[in-house]
Amino acid sequence: MHEECGVFGIKSRAEKPLAHSVYYGLYALQHRGQESAGIVVNHDREFYSHKDLGLVSEVFSRETLDRLPYGNIAIGHVRYGTTGGTLRVNCQPIEVHHHKGNLALAHNGNLSNAASLHKKLEETGAIFHTTSDTEIIAYLITQHRLHEKSIEDAVSKMMYDVKGAYSLVITSPMKMIAARDPHGFRPLCYGITPDGDHVVASETCALYSVGAEWVRDIEPGEILVFDGDKVISRKEHCGREPKRTCVFEYIYFARPDSRIDGISVHRSRLRLGELLYEAAPTEADIVIGVPDSGLDAALGYARASGIPYGIGLIKNKYIGRTFIAPSQENRVDKVKIKLSPVRSEIEGRRVVLIDDSIVRGTTMGQIVQMLRDAGAREVHVRISAPPFLHPCYYGTDIDSEENLIACHYSVDEICHQTGADSLAYLPALSLKEITGRCDYCSACFDGEYPI
Repeated sequence: MHEECGVFGIKSRAEKPLAHSVYYGLYALQHRGQESAGIVVNHDREFYSHKDLGLVSEVFSRETLDRLPYGNIAIGHVRYGTTGGTLRVNCQPIEVHHHKGNLALAHNGNLSNAASLHKKLEETGAIFHTTSDTEIIAYLITQHRLHEKSIEDAVSKMMYDVKGAYSLVITSPMKMIAARDPHGFRPLCYGITPDGDHVVASETCALYSVGAEWVRDIEPGEILVFDGDKVISRKEHCGREPKRTCVFEYIYFARPDSRIDGISVHRSRLRLGELLYEAAPTEADIVIGVPDSGLDAALGYARASGIPYGIGLIKNKYIGRTFIAPSQENRVDKVKIKLSPVRSEIEGRRVVLIDDSIVRGTTMGQIVQMLRDAGAREVHVRISAPPFLHPCYYGTDIDSEENLIACHYSVDEICHQTGADSLAYLPALSLKEITGRCDYCSACFDGEYPI
């Protein structure tokens, strides 16, 4: 399982070194994408940018940031691509230059009608320079802008054309615009700094990284226009479709200290652990989580069960995308390089191991064996999500049933393959209890696609 993308934007009353602020915001959103990073600064209606493959810390140095000019609008993006490959040309924000003014756009999500739109645009003469569906959005906005009175009118027209998941932050020569698809698949919020700067981000954790206070989440279908000192809300697309925020944001994607649509991610994951214990209790001596995605749910499971919570696995925090995987001739177990057991916590004990998901099953099997090698008497695996049974078309990296182990084997068979003493998933009916609402998308679990 891979993360999606993160978007960030800031609009100031005066020209400032906004590239530094965007850098901090992207750093806070690094968990959402590790393939590439980029920043575009709007200085006196001219755009200056730096984008490349790699982590935020690899793409930007102090010298790189200092070379970007002061500006009053800047936007940024971290990418994990679901449409398009890992190519430098696919780095965002995407920039478009035309006679009605420049446009730069950062996108989190995935268009479900990208192929048909791509073909239609090519037939009208469009020449694509990337393999990303974000360029489709940029083209559509540009086409509509040629005939509409304002950039926000063009964005609104574009939203009638596209289907799927998109949370956008856009800069035109004069305005910053944020937009969220009518289903609200992906999160988007905005805040304000003590200086009065407006900030838009995928998650609230990025707002706090630049000293901004959360104002509210952007509603599904809403277009928010930051024009001068004004914040203008356009809601012609609100209510056009039923709200369907991705429930996996609460299970895995978002950072625990974020709030998505007003709901604490950390508390949601604690509740997942409690519900998991109610559905699948077991006798054990210690509850541990797989870092970092299983830790909150493990704490919830421990609290509900009364079984002590412990740190049983340590993650090597210095392994990023530049880690060189072992060659075929030197088959070192990559999981053992990224994770190591705390033998003093595990040896001779019955262990409950909590993680957020099992996709292919190979990693879980390696972790279970690692715990047994460290002396665990028993290993009981508990998963704080239902089994993945269906592809996702809205931005999550689950593109085929072929590689999903739950599509081909029963729970007992998966348990045997992983070497666990027992295995249980969170029941799908429990999902509504983590948010207190039913307005989420869980198509990857139940196959009920909103589009």
